[in-house]
Amino acid sequence: VCSMGNSTSRLYSALAKTLSSGAVSQHQDCLEQPDSARLDPIDPKDLLEECQMVLQKRPPRFQRSFVNLRKNAASNHRPIRVMQWNILAQALGEGKDNFVQCPMEALKWEERKCLILEEILAYKPDILCLQEVDHYFDTFEPLLSRLGYQCTFFPKPWSPCLDVEQNNGPDGCALFFVKERFQLVHSANIRLTAMKLKTNQVAIAQTLKCNETGRLFCIAVTHLKARTGWERFRSAQGCDLLQNLKSITQGAKIPLIVCGDFNAEPTEEVYREFSNSSLNLNSAYKLLSPDGQSEPPYTTWKIRPSGECRHTLDYIWYSQHALNVNSALGLLTEEQIGPNRLPSFNYPSDHLSLVCDFSFNQDPDRLL
Repeated sequence: VCSMGNSTSRLYSALAKTLSSGAVSQHQDCLEQPDSARLDPIDPKDLLEECQMVLQKRPPRFQRSFVNLRKNAASNHRPIRVMQWNILAQALGEGKDNFVQCPMEALKWEERKCLILEEILAYKPDILCLQEVDHYFDTFEPLLSRLGYQCTFFPKPWSPCLDVEQNNGPDGCALFFVKERFQLVHSANIRLTAMKLKTNQVAIAQTLKCNETGRLFCIAVTHLKARTGWERFRSAQGCDLLQNLKSITQGAKIPLIVCGDFNAEPTEEVYREFSNSSLNLNSAYKLLSPDGQSEPPYTTWKIRPSGECRHTLDYIWYSQHALNVNSALGLLTEEQIGPNRLPSFNYPSDHLSLVCDFSFNQDPDRLL
């Protein structure tokens, strides 16, 4: 047992605390923001040190570098850092996903949550978009709200997590933004439809006002239907999301950033729908390729009983007429990931986090 001072021990109790399943289930019906305003703010450095203390027996986290995409580009405001990440629902990681090369010990929540928090704290996003969040009420909302984020969660109506014994409630999408930098103007929880039927997939779209520039923009997070054979279903969900976003952005008058696990390779129809949309969207991670036209070779890499799965499924889309991508976080190399792939003792999810720094175009009235 490590000796800790009063402030650190209070922080440790916040990190270690887990609500009872009864308390969590009470939240699931109302989805009201839990009242964390009464709790003391957390210094991110203290929380990072606490996470590292929990993780001291694990190998150090992977080092990744940002790639500068706009050399000598002048901007009169601080960039907006956006992080996209499917963090892997705890119930699915332990109960359904069958990562045959990942030891169960590597998936223990007490340590895995610290790996997730360490990744978030390392990159300090202004806006954080997460999928497969099933520990929102007992971990992410209480801690991130104390770090200065405003937090929103929208669960899947029929989450597969609920089929797992000793689950922590449904998984869903979560969106967090730094209250010091942005004001919430409008928020919409969207249950996606396909063929006019409501589906199990969801999205959150929020219109924010940047306090520094006074500019409005919309940030959205989603997670489309998984698995081979559901390509047309994903396409329909993508069309529905685009229609919703056209309305929210007043036909692209408000700049837009869409983060998500689309469960779709760039060859799928839903990818083409976003590429060719009247919202004039581009995929930020294409800019890392030599010609600026190719997606990364992978954003998820795992081994299941059926074999090795290496796919590009995760994207950050943005309004290319109104926003610039200043830099993007490079991906993990195959050597870093290792032969047993993801997740692992080094990395908490089977999906890589994507992080981009955005700035507003200096000509806000520029036409599409």
